[in-house]
Amino acid sequence: MNHALRALFIRASGSLLSAALLSVASLAMASPKHAITLYDEPPKYPADFQHFDYVNPDAPKGGTLRQAGFGSFDSLNPFITKGVSADSLQMIYDTLTVQSMDEPFTEYGLVAEKIEKAEDNSWVRFYLRPQARFHDGQPITAEDVKFTFETLIKQGAPLFRGYYADVDRVEVEGPRQVRFIFKHAGNRELPMIIGQLVVLPKHWWEGRNFQKGNLELPLGSGPYKIGQVQAGRSIRYERVKDWWAKDLPVARGFYNFDNLQFDYYRDNTVALEALKAGQFDFWQEMSAKNWASAYNTPAVTNGQLVKEEILNQNPVGMQGFIFNTRRPLFADVRVREAFSLLFDFEWANRQLFNGAYTRTNSYFENSEMAAKGLPSPAELAILEPLRGQIPEQVFTEAYQAPVCDGSGIIRDQQRRAYQLLQEAGWKVEGDQMLDSQGKPVSFEFLLAQTEFERVLLPFKRNLADLGIDMQIRRVDVSQYINRLHSRDYDMVVGGFGQSSSPGNEQREYWQSQSADNPGSRNLIGLKSPAIDTLVEQLISSDSRQSLIDHARALDRVLLWGHYVIPNWHIKTWRVAYWNHFEHPAVSPKYDLGLYTWWMRPASSAQSPAADAGAPARAEQ
Repeated sequence: MNHALRALFIRASGSLLSAALLSVASLAMASPKHAITLYDEPPKYPADFQHFDYVNPDAPKGGTLRQAGFGSFDSLNPFITKGVSADSLQMIYDTLTVQSMDEPFTEYGLVAEKIEKAEDNSWVRFYLRPQARFHDGQPITAEDVKFTFETLIKQGAPLFRGYYADVDRVEVEGPRQVRFIFKHAGNRELPMIIGQLVVLPKHWWEGRNFQKGNLELPLGSGPYKIGQVQAGRSIRYERVKDWWAKDLPVARGFYNFDNLQFDYYRDNTVALEALKAGQFDFWQEMSAKNWASAYNTPAVTNGQLVKEEILNQNPVGMQGFIFNTRRPLFADVRVREAFSLLFDFEWANRQLFNGAYTRTNSYFENSEMAAKGLPSPAELAILEPLRGQIPEQVFTEAYQAPVCDGSGIIRDQQRRAYQLLQEAGWKVEGDQMLDSQGKPVSFEFLLAQTEFERVLLPFKRNLADLGIDMQIRRVDVSQYINRLHSRDYDMVVGGFGQSSSPGNEQREYWQSQSADNPGSRNLIGLKSPAIDTLVEQLISSDSRQSLIDHARALDRVLLWGHYVIPNWHIKTWRVAYWNHFEHPAVSPKYDLGLYTWWMRPASSAQSPAADAGAPARAEQ
């Protein structure tokens, strides 16, 4: 039943009986399935599939995968804002469903054997597998699912309240049957979002303070459990060899390492040297300079340490220098645009990145959802009702991040920036820029990564040429996260990751309701009714093409708001790893798929530390 008919039916009857009949009709139209898709298209894998195409179902089990963590940690609870949680805690928990890595947005049952949803997406029901167990042997029940949801909403990080805002209630219909009823029909993504819910053990958490961040080992149900913790220094996960789900099609070929070891480094330069010394095994390189010049070692030359670029077909989203518009200094769009003109990407790319990167020009970069050229008729139909509430350039110009000649001389950009600042009421007196209130302009760029300082220093010089003082303030990871949560920053470098099917997470990024929530991803501080409307329309899209049109419309408005200074992207994952590891010949389309890798059983080539036994931790 479509929305118009449903509304007409309820208005005409106006009775509880009619509403009940409507519910019964909706129930009759649903049927349990092994998988659900965003627009009800058939999933790639049928109900009797044996494994995903991007795994090796016969991969050997064994060995240890050693990785590096950054900074430190003081909590084993990743669901709250208090403290800094350890890496990869998701490995100890199971979710109701798992997302395929080679489809835009399809979910297959994990804890849930079957999924059933209303035709109008007004509710979703999960039928739990009878064999699903926590690590202590207790069964996973519908009560655990309800407990988890209600605990995250009431006591979890604020992002959960925004993410699950459209859920009205949870009903336990039986020991292994649970239904989520939504406040509104029509949100196609919400049933799938609920499927991503981690299931926590009610019997373990009752009597404990969920909001207390500490290092007590939590009870999970997933493929790994925590084996050993050294507070702030290292954490080791051990494979659960009798994991209840190990033979399910969605798990076959995954989780092949007996142990996952994370050692923490406070400096990525030190971590890279530790990798080359064989003190850990796998590294995803984020620095183009390092990728080009920091791997000139015998281990790379002789093939022991492998450098590989794996195609990344995910939308790369937007990484940028983010303005905190809660600060009066950055409330004026002309000021933000002026600052954007003073970042010389072309010089940085040539001098610092070895020409490895492409400038980002979309919040949905590397996807069909990125806005290109002028708005299409379908996009105009979305944008026209908002005319006067959004930048006029949305209708008349194609966005392009400022382009320089790479020489490092940006006089044209500086002249245009100064003109914009004058229009905003700013002026230069002596060698100082004064804002519209006559105060010298000085702000702080908050940073946790030393690698970004070399990128920011040329930007700092360009700002100083106009009398603007930028202070680079580097803090440790714990302090950085606390300051993000309390919104205590002027500018930061950050990212807004995107999937192939953006949806409810956009509320966390852009909507007014998330702006004042500590821990939300609305780092900009956006409070725009027009953007709120665009986000809701995107979430309610009823077809793939509608989703694309709404994403492009939202993209244009965000870009012309100059809320970030766009950074750069690359369309591959750059990874370095010791050659006693292998991965499937077919990589997943939308993920690196690290946990489909395995250790070569009879490897003759080992890292130096592996030959010596357990590695010593690198000095930091």
